[in-house]
Amino acid sequence: MPELSYPQPGAASGKGRNFGLYIFLALLVTGIIYCAVHLLDDLQPVRESSILPYLLLGVALLIALGFEFVNGFHDTANAVATVIYTHSLTPNLAVVWSGAWNFLGVLTSSGAVAFGILQLLPVELILQVGSSAGFAMVFALLIAAIIWNLGTWYFGLPSSSSHTLIGSIIGVGLMNQLMHGANGTSGVDWNQALGVGKSLLFSPIVGFLLAGLLLLIMKAVVRVPALYAEPKGKEPPPFWIRCLLILTCTGVSFAHGSNDGQKGMGLIMLILIGTVPTAYALNKAVTAEQTQTFVAVAQQTATTLAHYTQGAAPSLNPRADVEAFVRTRQLTPATLPALQQLTEQIGHQVGESRSMAAVPQGIVDNVRNNMYVTSEAIRLMLKANQPQFAPEHARIISNFRTQIDHATKFIPTWVKVAVAIALGLGTMVGWKRIVVTVGEKIGKQHLTYGQGAAAEVVAMVTIGAADAYGLPVSTTHVLSSGVAGTMAANGSGLQWGTVRSLILAWVLTLPASIALAAGLYWLFRAVF
Repeated sequence: MPELSYPQPGAASGKGRNFGLYIFLALLVTGIIYCAVHLLDDLQPVRESSILPYLLLGVALLIALGFEFVNGFHDTANAVATVIYTHSLTPNLAVVWSGAWNFLGVLTSSGAVAFGILQLLPVELILQVGSSAGFAMVFALLIAAIIWNLGTWYFGLPSSSSHTLIGSIIGVGLMNQLMHGANGTSGVDWNQALGVGKSLLFSPIVGFLLAGLLLLIMKAVVRVPALYAEPKGKEPPPFWIRCLLILTCTGVSFAHGSNDGQKGMGLIMLILIGTVPTAYALNKAVTAEQTQTFVAVAQQTATTLAHYTQGAAPSLNPRADVEAFVRTRQLTPATLPALQQLTEQIGHQVGESRSMAAVPQGIVDNVRNNMYVTSEAIRLMLKANQPQFAPEHARIISNFRTQIDHATKFIPTWVKVAVAIALGLGTMVGWKRIVVTVGEKIGKQHLTYGQGAAAEVVAMVTIGAADAYGLPVSTTHVLSSGVAGTMAANGSGLQWGTVRSLILAWVLTLPASIALAAGLYWLFRAVF
């Protein structure tokens, strides 16, 4: 069967084909200007004595956006694979269309996935993100993820950016623990890692089984031979099939933006908090009225916690005692009194300022760290049901955690726009290798319209469900396994050479990214 050819993005002929490129460039320029203006506006009130924080900010942002750019090679390219392969859309228009829905997905995302992944990191690295250790952490995990993603892309393997990033985070955590030996520092949050690992492990299996089942159901219900034909040359499919494939591409793009885009956003927030904490440590969008509610809830929570302190003496260093609980997960007689004191301290610090935006520059980083430790401690206590709070008290304490997270776990709109731009650019540059792999190298026969639609519907639903639960999944793994499932269900056969390579990339991604990130973290700690 002859190889299908694809028009190169830069070699489009005719006004219609160039139209998508013009739109993309216009959106790109507008987005860059929007991000630059808002970043400068945020930095305007910041007064740094040295230019170093700004240099580190610029370098770190470029690397973080570079990670999202490489992510576009892999994950977003999967979202447009079927519409490009079947000639339902030209590459330029497909990328613009997918980018727009990725942007909407990013814009409407909750941030739960972003901050859920960051919980894998050792607590002291989160608290000291502006230190040398914090910068070493950010640079190590980002560069390790980029190196592995570029390597697998070069060989045309749909490797997972999510898988890679999580492996890099685990590598940093392990090396941090090894470097500190018996000093009691924390490593990886293995409970959190287990939940993330389950979602990454089971999502490809779900994709394989459900996509194959859906194709069989479609064949039984929709008896239209044209739907199960493979593309013929450069001829587009019938109009209604074309609409179906564009619709499924739209769904996968939106779901991908709402899930995968959050990983880069979380890392960028780490960078912003570490380099310019005055501007980004606390959510300045919290109004004065909301701040007063925050203070009232803090006071109510402190009063509630007093019921469980059993008259214990006040802690000499409340944050250190609460940090110790977060690291060890072990309640001590000092834990609850310290948590009560820290809660009172947070309420007092914020109450004196009257709004989050007015917290003085000298203490804003300290306030943010107090909030982060308190939120983590409450999360762990409620999850383990230790201590056993009365139901009405648990609701009050949980409400305080929600208030804290609103003040600390936020993502400015310009960050979402920047991530969407990086994803779109990566897709435009690197789509072809992944499209050919998905369309021609997984099965022994070329991908049919129905197979592409079934795989993308399953990918859309699976990613959307994971996003609702705050779990990261791999668009690459779900979609490529879905295509393999439809090939098996269709009796098309699988190209086991490609399947073995995909499985090998999947198996090696974690250990390779762990080793890379651990080595880079050790090196950067020495350099910084």
